[in-house]
Amino acid sequence: MDKELIPSRPAEFEDRFRLYLDESGDHVFRETVEIAHRFLCLLGCWFKNPDYLRFHEALEGLKQRHFHHHPDNPVILHREDMINARRVFKILQEEKKRAEFDNDLLGIIREADFKVVAVVIDKAALRASYGESAAHPYHLGLGFVLQRFAGYLNRINRVGNVMAESRGGREDMLLQESYIRVYEHGIWGVTSASSFQSALSSRKLKLRNKKANISGLQLADLLGHPAKMWALRHYGIVNEEPAPFASRLMKIVGEKFNRQLYNKKLEGYGIVLYPKK
Repeated sequence: MDKELIPSRPAEFEDRFRLYLDESGDHVFRETVEIAHRFLCLLGCWFKNPDYLRFHEALEGLKQRHFHHHPDNPVILHREDMINARRVFKILQEEKKRAEFDNDLLGIIREADFKVVAVVIDKAALRASYGESAAHPYHLGLGFVLQRFAGYLNRINRVGNVMAESRGGREDMLLQESYIRVYEHGIWGVTSASSFQSALSSRKLKLRNKKANISGLQLADLLGHPAKMWALRHYGIVNEEPAPFASRLMKIVGEKFNRQLYNKKLEGYGIVLYPKK
């Protein structure tokens, strides 16, 4: 149940926000320099409720136009399946259908009103710096994303909550505990608990299964990997050119990254690399 909201903050549905989370990569420490396994990206995108409803309706319309989409058996947008044109996305093997779908999807993302934060954890550098005491990469990323979401909400005097994809049993329990720890105690002696409690309307993380057809979680899934590679290119860690669709996507999403209010600074606000060399 939501906590009692601060009276001075608008609390109607139309004024609330929700943050959606997904990851690209894994949280396991490995002895590897492979980009896919070395870096974990936690991607957060947040909407104001009315803007989210418009995005959800547009995304449902896209599914109905391109696939056999039924409310009892909804099409769930999943990046890996879409790229490889498998399962329900087999129709995208046809070049004309792929082009039509890509253009339609990019148009919806372009028109949607949301903010993005991409936190990239360098697991190799993290382990090298902290050894066995290194924090869980996913939970570390969660702290950074929550810090920026709460900062945004406090700045505009609004409240919001957070939703992530359920990952199952123990993983969900640990993630929930990590969220509650941030909410109740703050983080790293830098951001106080009161800063989170004034911004976050619930002391618990909302967890939903992929099959629940949550549009925000599907968007976070689509953006996770391209945003990770975009951030790594920004910091000069990789220089490989993105695939054509990813390039088009990030030209749109690049304008939606969270930024410092006055000087529009991106680093530390919309993208975070940790530890940063």
